[in-house]
Amino acid sequence: MKAAKHKKIVRQRILTAFFTLIVLTAATVGLFYGISYLRPFAEEKWNEYMTARAAKASENRIKEEAAEEDDGWYIAEKEELEVDYADVPEPVEEEETEETVNTDPEIESHIANMTLEQKIAQLFIITPEALTGVNEATAAGEATRNALSERPVGGIIYFAPNIVDPEQTSEMLSNMQSYAMEIEGVPLLICVDEETGRVSRLSANEAFEIDPLPTMQEIGESGDIDKAYSTGMEIGMYLHEYGFNVDFAPVADTLFSPENSVIGDRSFGSDPDTVSKMSWQFAEGLRSQGIVPCFKHFPGHGSTSGDSHTSAVILEKTAEELKTSDLIPFENAVTSGAFMIMAGHISCPQITGDNTPASLSSVMINDLLRKEMGYNGLVVTDALNMGAVADNYSPGEAAKMAVNAGVDLLLTPADYTEAYQALLDAVKNQEIEEERINDSLRRILRIKLQKTEN
Repeated sequence: MKAAKHKKIVRQRILTAFFTLIVLTAATVGLFYGISYLRPFAEEKWNEYMTARAAKASENRIKEEAAEEDDGWYIAEKEELEVDYADVPEPVEEEETEETVNTDPEIESHIANMTLEQKIAQLFIITPEALTGVNEATAAGEATRNALSERPVGGIIYFAPNIVDPEQTSEMLSNMQSYAMEIEGVPLLICVDEETGRVSRLSANEAFEIDPLPTMQEIGESGDIDKAYSTGMEIGMYLHEYGFNVDFAPVADTLFSPENSVIGDRSFGSDPDTVSKMSWQFAEGLRSQGIVPCFKHFPGHGSTSGDSHTSAVILEKTAEELKTSDLIPFENAVTSGAFMIMAGHISCPQITGDNTPASLSSVMINDLLRKEMGYNGLVVTDALNMGAVADNYSPGEAAKMAVNAGVDLLLTPADYTEAYQALLDAVKNQEIEEERINDSLRRILRIKLQKTEN
């Protein structure tokens, strides 16, 4: 009996274990298939959740960056940048200041790390001879590096004697730019006068084998704005190839005076609307190749009969008369988003009340060009060693007047050292506010650091 009972118990335990194993196996299989079935759905929901989370994070980051940085540059929309000048007579409310002074962290950091001496040097564009003291510069070597290190100017302008052949030019400019990046951390403005026709430093040199290009007068007479663009583009291509980045062109002067020989065929014509269209397209051609164009000679040299290279030039027009004539191409350049405008040594006594050249006149630059016309880009003087300025003002006096007038870049003063020292002393003596210098540096560095939109 006991043996039979023991066998029965063993049998029951075996059956119980067997059925338990079957149940566990079935549950495991069911769980596996259940997970396999639900997994795609779960993954889909998880991915949706993570995508939404990433989008939200990106949206928040964009909002934070937009709140911290109001960077846009006036080239795209000139209304985006309204500079708050130290010499604006009417006070600007704090909220307006935050909205209108667009600062870039990289630019502000660069300015903060500059000495006053470095800041002043950046306002000058000079010849390589003025930088190094040599009689005729055709190369950039150790002497150039040392001179640039001592006084890092904003730019160098090259003339025909500096430009011998393609290989020499490329090496000279490459070395110069390399030194600037090493010393300053920002590029130099490497400048040249390359219009077309008689004012051409490279195409007039047979060593470059550049096919003749139509003069601005011929382009204007053709009525073909595409020709203006293609000419600017072709010039831009070879300037970029050799290492230039600024061209003091196009000429935006309307040739109202047939006696004006200094401008003559350098102008697109006698109709300001034609000059507006042609000069802008020419400039766009340059810009397409990475060259900064410079519209010259504000407020307009085409109504004069004199030559500011040798003597004072008087333009006897009122402001209203200028607005309906000579200023039209410059107004178009401003509203279209010009990078740089050159102020000519043209006296406008009917506007200023005296014979101060426009390049040195606060009435012409600060009041007319900047405030009334709304221009916030770079203003460069015409060459300060020209007779209209050099015969009537000392280099130091001209430099201070130009900066006080609202100019950013001083081109080839008669004596660079004297002009530099005069500005340095003026800031140290609080005759000129350092913040005024910083305003110009912001415009200069926007171009150098390419904080622009085309």
